[in-house]
Amino acid sequence: MGTIDDAGGSETVRYVRFQSPHRNTRGHFTGIFGLVNNLAREGRLSDEQESFRRSNNSWYDIAYTDPSTVDPTIYDDETNPGAAAWFKPSAAHLLARVPGYLEILAAHDVKCVVLRSTDPGRVIYEDDVQVVAVPHALAVPARPIPNAIAGD
Repeated sequence: MGTIDDAGGSETVRYVRFQSPHRNTRGHFTGIFGLVNNLAREGRLSDEQESFRRSNNSWYDIAYTDPSTVDPTIYDDETNPGAAAWFKPSAAHLLARVPGYLEILAAHDVKCVVLRSTDPGRVIYEDDVQVVAVPHALAVPARPIPNAIAGD
């Protein structure tokens, strides 16, 4: 179903994320809900899978806050490049439904990995069950330094 990248080593794992192992056309790693929703948009889900997706997506919509409703720029590429949501350990009730999504992805041979980290990046949003973080490598975009003009 997925591989494990334990970025936390022997430390206590604080955050968990399920995502594609491959970057999408925007250069990001699509999360588990996006992967399943993409299959639905493509009309690839069986009636049973679509029913699961709809009912569980609705449950998630009620169970926790969509960070983009709090801050519409949270996933903006210029403001927060590479921002991604991570579950906290306190989200056990949310994580309990993830295996159904993983089963759908496996049935369609869509790869998904689970990442575990004590430090997913610069946290730009946090609530009781999740954080949204900009990966450290992307937290400060590289900017060219103007060349000095000789003789000035």
